[in-house]
Amino acid sequence: MTASAGYQVVARRYRPQLFADLVGQEHVARGLSGAIESGRIGHAYLFTGARGVGKTSAARIYAKALSCERGPAAEPCNECDSCRAIVAGQDVDVIEIDAASNRGVDEMRQLRQNVAVRAARGRYKIYIIDEVHMLTREAFNALLKTLEEPPAHVKFVLCTTEPESLPITILSRCQRFDFTTVDVPSIALRLAQIVEAEGADVSPEALTLIARRAAGSMRDSQSLLEQLLGSASGAIGIDEVHALIGTGREERIGELLAAVASRDAARAVAALDASLQGGADPGGVLEQLLAGLRDCLLASVGCDAVLLTQSQGLGVDLPAIGRQLGTATLLAMLQILDQSLSRMRTSGHASLLAEMGVIRLATLEDLEALATAVDRLAAAAGPTQSPVAAEPRPSLPRPPAPPPTAAQKKTTEVTALGGEPPAARPMVPPSPSASTVDSVPAPAPQPRALPALPPDPRAMWQAASSVLEGLAGDCAAEAISAAWRDDVLEVLLPAQATTAAAFLRRPEVAASISRALEDLAGRRVSHAVAFAAAASAAGPASGEEPPRPVAAASHAALMREATEHPLVAHARTVFDAAIRKVEPARPRDVKPATPSSTVALVGEVDESADERGPEAGRENDDG
Repeated sequence: MTASAGYQVVARRYRPQLFADLVGQEHVARGLSGAIESGRIGHAYLFTGARGVGKTSAARIYAKALSCERGPAAEPCNECDSCRAIVAGQDVDVIEIDAASNRGVDEMRQLRQNVAVRAARGRYKIYIIDEVHMLTREAFNALLKTLEEPPAHVKFVLCTTEPESLPITILSRCQRFDFTTVDVPSIALRLAQIVEAEGADVSPEALTLIARRAAGSMRDSQSLLEQLLGSASGAIGIDEVHALIGTGREERIGELLAAVASRDAARAVAALDASLQGGADPGGVLEQLLAGLRDCLLASVGCDAVLLTQSQGLGVDLPAIGRQLGTATLLAMLQILDQSLSRMRTSGHASLLAEMGVIRLATLEDLEALATAVDRLAAAAGPTQSPVAAEPRPSLPRPPAPPPTAAQKKTTEVTALGGEPPAARPMVPPSPSASTVDSVPAPAPQPRALPALPPDPRAMWQAASSVLEGLAGDCAAEAISAAWRDDVLEVLLPAQATTAAAFLRRPEVAASISRALEDLAGRRVSHAVAFAAAASAAGPASGEEPPRPVAAASHAALMREATEHPLVAHARTVFDAAIRKVEPARPRDVKPATPSSTVALVGEVDESADERGPEAGRENDDG
């Protein structure tokens, strides 16, 4: 064929011109033709599907059927002026818009203005918006009202490969037709018709290989055929197709598949290298291996031989390999290949990744045998007990029981002597005594003996206060006494230390104190915080000196003393501060002592007192 300036590629010259020419989209052809015949012509249609399956071609055929001078008809005549103008792309009433380059709101506003103008010569003004998902959000919003209620002479056909990217408001306004991918036999048949029309000589095996490589896209298959017709001379066989698309020969892929199935990593890598040395692309070889394993997987689950069409000509028994590897192993192999192909698309070491993937396949364990071994172990363990459940579970240590109180001890002693416990008291289970333990046939193990509590509770609290950090340690140091109350460490604070008591009773602070006491005592210790004034009514604990009463100075006297203090006066002059509050001085240790006449100045004076350093602190203590 002589090249010329007006040459058109195969994909354009053999574009479908009738609904009957749409390969693999018979359901779409029936739907559109039936709508025209019944007069139920919608105002907006949405064509979705993969690339190269006929969306734009169907939109043009629909436009011809509506604008045909002999119509509207189920099939356009392709002979009238209107049909020929639409085929040539010169009809003023059929406007094709590329949304990838006209995606803004200004273009949609211009469209809204133009739809009001009636068709120049036809019945309808038809807008075909290709790649409509590329429109911006603002453009979609500008199109909404016009798309829902266009003039009677306006029809919209929207085409997209990504319907999930469209707003739901657009989807709800359109009649949707989903275009499916074209199967391999249909593509091969259409390619054979084109080869016959072109007068070329291409073997059926080569056409089938091109159809498989196209992955369901009719346009991709026609583009590959166009490239093959332009690069090869004479008869075209399967070797020319392999050289064009970068795939390995079928027998080498069969050798690679057989080596992987036999777990021979060295032979598998050699087969892969032989395919690459023949000019194949690493990704193309792995895709061929993926197709072969796919057929093995279908054969392993008992699918019909009609579905095993992606790996014909490999020279191996795919059903036998499927039974040999098993479904679980094949699923794992397909996942490995998919991950390898994904990494190869973004890596500069495609050959290395292909070799790694093949080695992983050849060294993969037999998952079917592993599952069989697990089932055999489960059957040997018994019907109601699995091997894992048969193992003894480690028992968790029980927390030690608290020591009995004085009332419980008294009740236990009365029961041991043959008496009855007091009826008015609640029934508390007595501790096992010597007389009752003998009657138990299998006595339970006795709990571990707890360490004795420290004899000096005040020293223990001082040690815990020194361990605490920050404000918790300062507030704990304000305690004036500590005593044991039924194994509970009761700490007394001054009556005016309400803030310190509230802070120590916080859950997080109380937990820190409990941990410190537990570390010191070697056992769990409970504590309680109380005020000295409230505890004085109950009397002092045995062995403890009662807290001395705290003399509360009048607020006026404290204010007068703070005002006359030279350091306070100097701070007020330097910082231009004012006295807001005066509090009595708090003792620095837990020993009972009468409060001194020292005052603590709160507010601006505190900041100045911090900056004066330890010298000012000693002067304040002396004052």
